[in-house]
Amino acid sequence: MRAFVFPGQGSQKVGMGAELADASAAAREVFEEVDEALGQGLSTIMREGPEDQLTLTENAQPAIMANAIATLRVLEREFGVSLADKGDCVAGHSLGEYTALCAVGAFSLADTARLLKLRGQAMQAAVPVGEGAMCALLGADLEKAQALADRAAEGEVCQVANDNDPGQVVLSGHKGAIERAVGMVKDFEIKRGVLLPVSAPFHCDLMQPAADAMAEALGKIPPGAFTLPLYANVTAAAVTDPAEEQRLLVEQVTGRVRWRESVLAMRVAGVEQFVELGGKVLGPMIGRIDKEAQAISVVTMADIEALAKEI
Repeated sequence: MRAFVFPGQGSQKVGMGAELADASAAAREVFEEVDEALGQGLSTIMREGPEDQLTLTENAQPAIMANAIATLRVLEREFGVSLADKGDCVAGHSLGEYTALCAVGAFSLADTARLLKLRGQAMQAAVPVGEGAMCALLGADLEKAQALADRAAEGEVCQVANDNDPGQVVLSGHKGAIERAVGMVKDFEIKRGVLLPVSAPFHCDLMQPAADAMAEALGKIPPGAFTLPLYANVTAAAVTDPAEEQRLLVEQVTGRVRWRESVLAMRVAGVEQFVELGGKVLGPMIGRIDKEAQAISVVTMADIEALAKEI
């Protein structure tokens, strides 16, 4: 069994998608359609920068999605590999869940781009700049991370935002609480705490205004039927019902990204091979979650060609 997985924020970089666009009309069409849907030259920012524009949440989210869908379109149109035929399920990390839904036909490409632009704007607007923060805990499991978050909170928000793999957990919340958490890592036998260069505290209760905005947006553009089951971030379980997924996408804004558990759940369901499209972030993470799982990251034309030959 095979799962196709899609990366989240942090996988963006200037130059992303340029090689695919130069080599493939199928990829170019994706970038053009996203530009048109958003009414901005996002593909130019992706190709040329500046980096500070690309890393803006409202640009990074649709850009990462567009790059992954371009990779998928090249695989499908130029190499005749159909996701529905070759995959058994899909999943995505945070914004990658929207990419996964686009890949399996629940959202059109244009709607996915617009939803992610709005999601990025709403997340940015939810908390004034400087009031929130996030940190990565290296060498921490979920239990240690939760204990640290509880101790550091001191009446402020300090929550586990991402359970990425057995040695990496991310906390999110008020800046003071996150800084306290970083200062206390040794007390909890955690190797390191690193403040993340993010513009807002994602996946915690401070994001409630953004969750409300997404509830309204998804009420107007609900997901349709999808061709493969999706493993949702907030439940780490398979979803096939569009109405349930609509609710989970709203919960996802404030909820924990249960990536480690999602991968383990897919493994229990029989998935042996994970194919990451459009990034090289989830592949290594999956390798750390389960050394027996086969994980491939597909970014370049050469990667796509190699995958097409194999599957």
